[in-house]
Amino acid sequence: MKKDLALLPAFNIFLRQMNIDFYKYQGTGNDFVILDNRDHQYDLLTKEQIAMLCDRRFGIGADGLMLLQLKDEYDFEMVYYNADGGESSMCGNGGRCLVSFAHKLGQIKNEARFIAIDGEHEATILPNDEVKLKMQDVKGIEKGEDYQLLDTGSPHYILFKPSVKDLDVYSEGRKIRYNKRFADVGVNINFVENIGVNLYVRTYERGVENETLSCGTGVTAAAIAASGNAYKTYQTNIATPGGKLRVQFDKVDDNSFINVYLIGPATFVYSGSIEI
Repeated sequence: MKKDLALLPAFNIFLRQMNIDFYKYQGTGNDFVILDNRDHQYDLLTKEQIAMLCDRRFGIGADGLMLLQLKDEYDFEMVYYNADGGESSMCGNGGRCLVSFAHKLGQIKNEARFIAIDGEHEATILPNDEVKLKMQDVKGIEKGEDYQLLDTGSPHYILFKPSVKDLDVYSEGRKIRYNKRFADVGVNINFVENIGVNLYVRTYERGVENETLSCGTGVTAAAIAASGNAYKTYQTNIATPGGKLRVQFDKVDDNSFINVYLIGPATFVYSGSIEI
């Protein structure tokens, strides 16, 4: 009995209420709850609590939740969770928003070097709330009859389609996301249309399990998939339902892309406090 009672104080950590100070950011409509976890006060958040905070009816509402943490040899560490509460792969729009948040806290000045789940990143604060984020090099593209599959920090399945604005992204995206090949680990589905010199991209995101207004790693993948035959520096202007982004990269050969940058707005929306 004494041994059981000794466990009660630790168990009560999970029973007591927690007050959370949060910040809401969005990058071209891709929105995030951000927590300042430099003192590790939110280390005990559970998957269920994160999902609740991201819920648009019962919580704050967001496509994902991020923790800003301290990390030796870096300005900060980015820890990202999908809206379902599961820890996710890299998020490009989230990375830009977290850089903007770190700037707001005074953790960085106009440049940042941080670590995320996919490795090291660099970023620069630009005028007009824009952030230029260096993504990972991309090596290897799987090219099928009507698709391209590549990893830009997260896995993306690219389909070029006409009339993407009229497409049922939820239904068409789920067919691929939950087919036999991808059902277990998931994949992000990007429907891409060439509109003059620009691309228009809509994305079904795993973890959110729905369309999001924008996906940073997705537009990066779309820009690379749409690159021409020349081995040169590309800059692609991309429109999404949530706004406009730019992607820059050097094409070394058909399967190698370096100096990859995602550029676009990262906007503070509001801050608040919630008890869970």
